[in-house]
Amino acid sequence: MWTKLVPVTALIASVSLTSGTAYAAPTTPVGGDALGSHGLVAPEGVKKPPKNEATSFVIADADTGDVLAAKDAHGRFLPASTLKTLTAVTLIPKLDKNRKVRPSDNACNQEGTAVGLSPKTTYKVDDLFRALLMSSGNDAAMALAETNGGVARTMSDMNAEAKRLQAYDTVAKTPSGLDKPGQSSSAYDLALIARAGLANPAFRGYISTKTANFPAPKGHYEISNHNKLLWRYKGMIGIKNGWTSKALGSFVGAATRDGHTIVVSIMRHEGYFWDEVAKLLDWGFSVRGKVTPVGKLVDPLPDPQAIPKASAPASHVTPAVQPPLLDTAGRKQSDSTKLIGAAVIGGGLLFGLIWLGYGIRRRRRGGSRV
Repeated sequence: MWTKLVPVTALIASVSLTSGTAYAAPTTPVGGDALGSHGLVAPEGVKKPPKNEATSFVIADADTGDVLAAKDAHGRFLPASTLKTLTAVTLIPKLDKNRKVRPSDNACNQEGTAVGLSPKTTYKVDDLFRALLMSSGNDAAMALAETNGGVARTMSDMNAEAKRLQAYDTVAKTPSGLDKPGQSSSAYDLALIARAGLANPAFRGYISTKTANFPAPKGHYEISNHNKLLWRYKGMIGIKNGWTSKALGSFVGAATRDGHTIVVSIMRHEGYFWDEVAKLLDWGFSVRGKVTPVGKLVDPLPDPQAIPKASAPASHVTPAVQPPLLDTAGRKQSDSTKLIGAAVIGGGLLFGLIWLGYGIRRRRRGGSRV
C-alpha cells in the first residue's frame, strides 16, 4: 500500500524562506485549473496520448511552456533520483565548477546508487555534477551538499529554489532523492524544474553527456549516463530517471527536433518505462503548435531581493541639488488649485495697479508726506 500526498493549493497563506524571501502560496492549481484534475487532461481534435502505466505524467512544449496533456499533474509522490534535477539547478550557480573537493567519509558511504567516490581522491565540483546527473551518484549529491555548506543549508536552498520556480508540490528532504518522510514532488514540478535546467548551458552539458572519464585514486575510469534514450531516441537531450522501492519509477526528459523541445515527466511507474516515454515524446512533437494547450508551465517568480528599491530620503541635500521651490509646488498642484492660484495672483496685481494710481493722484493734489 502507498499513500498519495495531497496537492498544495491553498493550504497556506504564504511561504517564508530562510533567505528572508517570501512568496505567496497558490490558491488555484499552478499552470491552470484543468491541471487540478486527477484524471487525463488532453486537447480536443487529436488522438489522446499513448497509454502508459505511469500514475502521473506531463507532456509540455519546453519552448512556449504549453502543457499539451497531463494526468494528475499536481499529484504529489516520492521523486526518487529525479529530485537531483533540483539539486543541480540550485547548486550549479552557487559552486565554482573548478573548486577542488576531498569528499568526507559520510559522502563516500551513502546508500544506494553511487559513482564510487573515495576520500583519498580530490575531485572538481565539475566532476561531482557529472556524477550526479549522469551516474545518479548519491555520494556525489552528498559531497555537493557538504561543499555548499552542509545538508541543512542545501535543503534550505533547494526548497527556496523550488518556491521561486513555483514548484509548490516539491519538498526536498535529501540532496539525492533517497526516500524520506515528507519529501515529495509532482510531474508538473519535475517538468518545471527541468525547463529551468535546460536554460542553463552547464546543466544541458551534464545531462547530455553519454560517457566521461571520472577520477580515481589511481588514474580514472569511465562512467556512463543512465538515461537509455540518449542512445536510441532521435534528438534526446537527456535529464534524469529515478527509482526506489517506495517511489517506483520516475523520469523527466527532453528532446529536440526541428528546433523545438518537448519535455515529458512521469511518476510512479511500476515497470520498464523507456518505450512508453518515447511514445509520449513522439505524441508531443506531433501535436505541438496544433492544439489548444491544457495548461502552462509557469515562469519563475522574480526575487524580491533583486528588485531595486526606492531610494531612501537623503539625510542632507545641498542647495545646489534642491529643486526650485516654484517648480516643486507646481508639480504638486492639481488643475483646480492652479486655476485658483492664477486668479489670486491676477487679482492682486489688479488691486496693486489701482492703489498705485490712487496714490499718484493724491501726491499730485497734496504733495508728498514725510
